[in-house]
Amino acid sequence: MNREAKIYVAGHRGLVGSAILKNLQLKGYTNILTKTHQEVDLTNQQETADFFAKEKPEYVFLAAAKVGGIVANNTYRADFIYENLMIQNNVIHQSYVNDVKKLLFLGSTCIYPKNAHQPIKETELLTNELEYTNEPYAIAKTAGIKMCESYNLQYNTDFLSVMPTNLYGPNDNFDLEKSHVLPALIRKIHLAKLLENNHIEAVLKELKVDRLEKAEAILSKFGVTSKSVEIWGSGKPKREFLWSEDMADACVYIMQNVDFKNLISSPLWGDAEGRGEEIRNTHINIGTGVDISIKELAEKIKNIVGFKGELLFNTEKPDGTMRKVTDVKKIHSLGWKHTVELDEGIKRLYNWYISN
Repeated sequence: MNREAKIYVAGHRGLVGSAILKNLQLKGYTNILTKTHQEVDLTNQQETADFFAKEKPEYVFLAAAKVGGIVANNTYRADFIYENLMIQNNVIHQSYVNDVKKLLFLGSTCIYPKNAHQPIKETELLTNELEYTNEPYAIAKTAGIKMCESYNLQYNTDFLSVMPTNLYGPNDNFDLEKSHVLPALIRKIHLAKLLENNHIEAVLKELKVDRLEKAEAILSKFGVTSKSVEIWGSGKPKREFLWSEDMADACVYIMQNVDFKNLISSPLWGDAEGRGEEIRNTHINIGTGVDISIKELAEKIKNIVGFKGELLFNTEKPDGTMRKVTDVKKIHSLGWKHTVELDEGIKRLYNWYISN
């Protein structure tokens, strides 16, 4: 990508999209195209077609998606599969129709089976059943991978797919119902600390209510008091976390340095090019290769926030997949590695949350 190339970042207000936009700007890219959902609804086929026909981007980062934590995924199952399929279908197809030079599709490691071998290699895709709570989202993202692969094989496009592990960072979603585990824990434990220190006005302001009774009704729903914070599950599941700005750097690095033909000719995952073999699993895991239990994560956040109360684990709530850590040999072999470790990342995100 040259510095003047027209680059479309779809989903530029989200966690990953905003980080990609920032990374591109810091690296001197000057012709970046962004549109809000109100300006272009990517679930609408005609609107997406008209947008691509008019703007003709050369490169596309497809970070637009409907995302959320275990509660949101399990509650809004139809929304998650429908909206993600529509966005992907429209953007990937219009990228082909309008001769986009390269597209990067962002998925998630929840595409992998519930009982995948650990660490999870790219070859684990479609080898067993999915975790039920996020099955609709995972199926949509798997379809996106296969769509990119299929267009590359039929039309000789250069559409790549990356599967990040659990992401966290600036512009994260801190909604108590719909956010992922790390930002949700930060917010819940922060609110508990405010109650613990009797900072009632700060609690009312944050929850946008005018009376303590209203605030307590909201907080009780999510298990937050001045003395304790309730957390779904046993705390035993282990998860891997990647700083969103590291993820953005990986995305830009791949767009600059990796082509689809590189991925199907590498000895690391089999030389299938020109030999009549099946070509699959060309997506790339992006992660740290290091995991931590939810209990240990919550304790880290509790210490960083400075809350002195208890952490209560509700074992009547689902745990989800018990362990999920990525094998990152492929991305390391391509020349990229993460830089921000978890302790530093949590401190950065908590400071960002307080400031914003």
